[in-house]
Amino acid sequence: MEIQKTKLKNVLLFKPIIFNDFRGAYTEVFNEKDYFDEIKILLNKDVHFVTDSEVFSRKNVLRGLHGDDRTWKLFHCSKGTIYIVIVNCDLESESFGQWESFELSAENKFQLLVPPKYGNGTLALNGDIIFHYKQSEYYQGAQNQFTYRFDDPKFNILWPINNSEIILSKRDDI
Repeated sequence: MEIQKTKLKNVLLFKPIIFNDFRGAYTEVFNEKDYFDEIKILLNKDVHFVTDSEVFSRKNVLRGLHGDDRTWKLFHCSKGTIYIVIVNCDLESESFGQWESFELSAENKFQLLVPPKYGNGTLALNGDIIFHYKQSEYYQGAQNQFTYRFDDPKFNILWPINNSEIILSKRDDI
């Protein structure tokens, strides 16, 4: 597995090895020991995941920007392609508001580790998509998260879609 640090502190991009042959493909999606060891080496953090969530979205659905101050998340996409934006939402950080975007897809099998105090937003780029994320904490409800609007001017995020085409929930359309 190749692991890349990103421009955002403690955000890592994992590029798993994909074994292809005449039958199809095989990828190990998660191995607790390998991930734990690599995160410990690269970030000097102990991260253990306690829940897995699966999300289905139709094309142009944008979810987020959401996060909290305690949860690590590990994202991957198993169907279609998502455009995921990670934003530093730590008000005490010198790099508050910095963001970076990534494409996670069923084809590239990339995974993204997101630390606490960072918001994430996902946009379904094609057809029906399915993405998954592991969390290091049990979900405490939306009332215990921070939420920023996807087009909040303090972040100036570039989304690969016209705003008129975006599909939002009431929570994200604040």
